[in-house]
Amino acid sequence: MKTNRTLGLLREGKTALGTMIGECGAPEVVWTLARAGFDFIIVDNEHAPFSLEDNARMYRAAKAVDIDLLVRVPDAQYHLIARTLDAGADGIMAPRIETPEQARAAIAAVKYPPVGRRGCATRGIHTDLEPVALGAYTQHMNANTMVILQLETRAAIDRADEILAVKGADVALIGPADLSVSLGVPGEIGHALMEEYIGKVVAAAERAGVASGIHWGDAAIVKKWRDRGMRCLMYSSEMGFLSGGARAGVAEMRG
Repeated sequence: MKTNRTLGLLREGKTALGTMIGECGAPEVVWTLARAGFDFIIVDNEHAPFSLEDNARMYRAAKAVDIDLLVRVPDAQYHLIARTLDAGADGIMAPRIETPEQARAAIAAVKYPPVGRRGCATRGIHTDLEPVALGAYTQHMNANTMVILQLETRAAIDRADEILAVKGADVALIGPADLSVSLGVPGEIGHALMEEYIGKVVAAAERAGVASGIHWGDAAIVKKWRDRGMRCLMYSSEMGFLSGGARAGVAEMRG
């Protein structure tokens, strides 16, 4: 069964670098991002129109090139999380977490008993269709399925210590766009209030012994927060790279 290398990096105190797929879910996109050197990819099921079948094709592509593929689920509800994981995801990002109760429910949906309450199903995508003892399977999946809690509002960050005290989260990841709206400074990632609240998450994550992270399309911003202690870094998206590369190419040829 597959080992989650991204989790391994974070548990060793190292940095993991990922990106997001939000428009084009072709297997070739997964392969391209893997060959570029990313440690993980998150498929956006909160805002993008992907189906479960689209996701399954991406999972199999990711497994073929040995990159971790996670999903931002539409909401931290059991039926959304369990089906996503059973289809092949290596973990989930739970959006809009604002309370310890929401965090606890999301983690319980990810983990098999005795840690959580996820229903048991030995899926071929995880076992390569090889026979696996159920106890070994659930233990392996609990250890290798990643949980990212997305803190993206003032209310969430004001309760960050309580939320991250819930055992089982691996990453507290900032949603900068939603946070900026929540704080009344839409899109102003460098605003002093944003800096204050993002810094609160870094500190709370350190106290809880989990990694903190951020997703943004400006490499300078991501690197700044890396230098301030964040270790789960997400840069741009497949469309960001396509658009950026195309614009640079056109500028070069017309220049």
